Amino acid sequence: MFFEFIVFIISLGVLIWGADVLVAQSEKIALHFGISEYVIGATLVALGTSLPEMAASITASLNNKPALAVSNVIGSNILNITLVLATVFMVSKKEIKPNRDFFAKDSSWALFPVLIFAVMASQNQFDRFDGLLLAFLMVAYIMFLIRSEPDALAIEAEDNQRDFRWNKTLPMLFLGFILVIFGADYTVDSASKIAKALGVSEWIIGIIMVSLGTSMPELVVSIVASLKGKADMAIGNIIGSNMANITVVLGGAALVNGLKLDMNNYIFDIGVMVVATFMLVFITANRMYSKSAAISLFVLLALFLRHTLAVLGE
Repeated sequence: MFFEFIVFIISLGVLIWGADVLVAQSEKIALHFGISEYVIGATLVALGTSLPEMAASITASLNNKPALAVSNVIGSNILNITLVLATVFMVSKKEIKPNRDFFAKDSSWALFPVLIFAVMASQNQFDRFDGLLLAFLMVAYIMFLIRSEPDALAIEAEDNQRDFRWNKTLPMLFLGFILVIFGADYTVDSASKIAKALGVSEWIIGIIMVSLGTSMPELVVSIVASLKGKADMAIGNIIGSNMANITVVLGGAALVNGLKLDMNNYIFDIGVMVVATFMLVFITANRMYSKSAAISLFVLLALFLRHTLAVLGE
């Protein structure tokens, strides 16, 4: 048990380092191509930080553990909003004033997958056809992002072009991804072993331990971006990651092996994910990027954790 705690701490350190490298190189790419920081956060960084969730859920699906695969997605989406986004608001050194109108352009892409997930969950299964539909939804989201940025390929300024070097940026970007992915992987693995040693059920491992571990990249990347004054990238990473969790992570798990389980047993967790998403929409609609909004999200997180701990104690 002690050894697993040591591995957990070291893995978090690797994760933090990788996230810092990832944000720095993503910013350079955005400046070089004239791409907005939001699009970088919602696509490149979001997909990169969702790879641990994808690996965990697809592996669980292949091992015929649908509860672990689905709970990982639900837990990650809940934590991304109630923990990651709330933490971004709390640690921000100055008032967050994103350049992008998230409500007008992006709220629907946070809400649509969750509502579609709820409809699919009523069938008590996610088959390969469902997985294909979810994958198409991610394609539509990426197409929307590209079309919403008409100046995405604007000619870069001379200073940015002169300072930018692909032979330096690409290796560092790759290193950042590797550190984040492996750091998250070992974080999840060690946390899961600790949980199993304590006799925790498969669903609880997925909804808390695995989802917490796989949400670490989003948490670290978003906090680092926020501290550097890159609010658009931080918020974009969260919205994009939640989109990727349902469409790519769950969709991928369903494509490799159909997922069948009684979702009626998990109505509370699904409900919390839906409520958290609606709170995200409300926050963007009213531009409530503040500590008061963070406290509201933390309250929902506390209710979610209390329920989970109550189930654990049964």
